[in-house]
Amino acid sequence: MLIFITRRLGLMALTMITVSVLVFLLMEISPGTVAQKVLGPYTNDEQRQLWLEQNGYFRPFYVRYLSWLGHFMTGDFGPSIRFKVPVAEVLWPRLANTGILAGSVLAVMVPLSLSLGVLAGMREGSKLDRSITVAGVVTTSVPEFASAVFLTATFVFWLGWLPGTSTMSEGWRLNQMVLPVAALVLYDFGYVARMTRASMAEVMTTPYIRTAILKGLPYWRVILRHALRNALIAPFTVIMLQINWLLSGVIVVEFFFAYKGFGATLLEASLNQDIYLIEACAMVSVFVAVTTQTIADVGYTFLNPRIRFQ
Repeated sequence: MLIFITRRLGLMALTMITVSVLVFLLMEISPGTVAQKVLGPYTNDEQRQLWLEQNGYFRPFYVRYLSWLGHFMTGDFGPSIRFKVPVAEVLWPRLANTGILAGSVLAVMVPLSLSLGVLAGMREGSKLDRSITVAGVVTTSVPEFASAVFLTATFVFWLGWLPGTSTMSEGWRLNQMVLPVAALVLYDFGYVARMTRASMAEVMTTPYIRTAILKGLPYWRVILRHALRNALIAPFTVIMLQINWLLSGVIVVEFFFAYKGFGATLLEASLNQDIYLIEACAMVSVFVAVTTQTIADVGYTFLNPRIRFQ
């Protein structure tokens, strides 16, 4: 097990280094372009050359990359062109906001989708199964921006129960989290529920489950101790993939509700060509992606012992 985890951590480090080289090549291969983005389009060549010399851009490529990587590893991402402050002062609070949003979505979506998926899979072909399947297909088919518009029209303009924005300008407010969380849960829970339902239905037809039932074991014990563990393998991977989506794939929802999160920051940085903020967002996204996949691989070994002993 220790060797397995060590290999996964090594693969994670190799992936991060490879992606960091690609990000550096894409964003800083042309020093003249970097100087223009930092200083603005109305500077002359002399000013840009002076800035490049002061910031070490005439050094060899590999020296610049190692220096850039070293600053990244110490949390020095450079200045933000858009916000006129160090990137770290913008990035970490926005990342924390998205973490709160993602955690809230997962806290609602995971129990809901797993419960409905297991219930549907246990009674394949029943009215309950069909109802859950139809509900999952309908909600997943509606894009999150359409769900956001529908929820806003209902709970903000018609009923007047909730605020229409989630700026958190006066501190963290629970009522401002309801609509963004609801829009994301509505879009995503059907997908996870259907994956769970398919996995559970397949497990329920296996010989060892039929044998356990024929031996007279209580039905709830067959489900909880024998079926559920194997049925959770596929949904576990899907849920871990949703973390990446909740980090940078919720730009529309964050922008719609004016929620100052990581996705909205990435969009704002891209629109304003904030090169250092884009680099930091890209590296954070990759770090979260490879970390969640490593956790998923390790979790797989606990759910499926055959992988552990291979």
